[in-house]
Amino acid sequence: MAIQSFGSDATYDLIKDGIKASNVRAKTIANNMANVNTKDYKRFNVVFEENLKNQNPSSEFELKRTNSAHFASNNEASDNISIEQDNSTSMRSDGNNVDLDIEKVNQAANTLKYNALITSINGKFNSLKTVIK
Repeated sequence: MAIQSFGSDATYDLIKDGIKASNVRAKTIANNMANVNTKDYKRFNVVFEENLKNQNPSSEFELKRTNSAHFASNNEASDNISIEQDNSTSMRSDGNNVDLDIEKVNQAANTLKYNALITSINGKFNSLKTVIK
């Protein structure tokens, strides 16, 4: 019977990637808030959950390598984190589309998601600690 290592657990990897996405989202929201008065600035948004929904686990593919020096593709979940710029709207006459109230709501929601992920990973570590004891 093989013992599965903790680092190869799919749930752990998903939580870890969720925490990474939450950190990127926090930096993006802070950047949006810092540029609230910058002329022609367009807000950025982090897309993670939508990318996970659109991911099909059975559609793994391998890129063709024509040279041994080419990098091999690795289908990591961190590839699911992307940052998109919202060019579709403009909140003010100066071309800026950052709404400070919406950014504050997004910041609060991101904080709640981050805290939930940290609570989840702490529970996972406590379970592992109990098993080890």
